[in-house]
Amino acid sequence: MKASKFSGAHKAFILKQCDDGVPVAEICRKAGISQATYFSWRKKYAP
Repeated sequence: MKASKFSGAHKAFILKQCDDGVPVAEICRKAGISQATYFSWRKKYAP
């Protein structure tokens, strides 16, 4: 399996942006990830 190019801290930063009111679509576009990846990370890492 390929190693992730995002560290745990970077994933946390990306997930935190939604709490600040940034739309998910914009977060994903800027980070270069799919919305499915975003929601997978949120399910796995967010409280």
